[in-house]
Amino acid sequence: MSTNIKVQRICQHCGKEFTARTTVTQFCGDRCAKLAYKARKKAEKVEASNAETKLIKEKPIEEIKSKEFLTVRDVAKLINCSLPTAYRLINKGILKGVNFAQRKTTVHRSEIDKVLLDIQNSPIPLEADSSHVHVEFDEKEWYNLTEVQNKYGISETALQNLIKRLGVPKIKKGLFAYVPKNVIDNLLT
Repeated sequence: MSTNIKVQRICQHCGKEFTARTTVTQFCGDRCAKLAYKARKKAEKVEASNAETKLIKEKPIEEIKSKEFLTVRDVAKLINCSLPTAYRLINKGILKGVNFAQRKTTVHRSEIDKVLLDIQNSPIPLEADSSHVHVEFDEKEWYNLTEVQNKYGISETALQNLIKRLGVPKIKKGLFAYVPKNVIDNLLT
């Protein structure tokens, strides 16, 4: 069936303008149609490959979730942390692990669920985090960290470790961090 329709269209593949004889023509010629078909098939293969890769990546997590007893490496994968962090959680007693042998530590799956539920259900108290405690600030009664370093000849790292270890209150105002004079004087004299 021939028609006398002549419609100006833009090729879906190369973007050039052409005269089409039907209203559904998408490509300017056979070459563009074949190239578009190849591109479509390539995109389908890439999509299928990505889906397969995603399935392979998620498979170990699903296997770990189904286990009742987990190794430390499994715990690290499950909670998305490093291996040393998983060991640190076990050593601090946050996660309860059992040593079956010198090099074999296992954790019951319910322990991880219990810890995550405890974290989710318990609000963090403001007193535990010193950055949220309201402290009166009078610049005459506070040293900035550079003043402490110059007065007592202590390195920045040593001062930061001391402040962190002993829980010395620290206030950040602008570019400077301040610590109370009386506390620092008692510690470093």
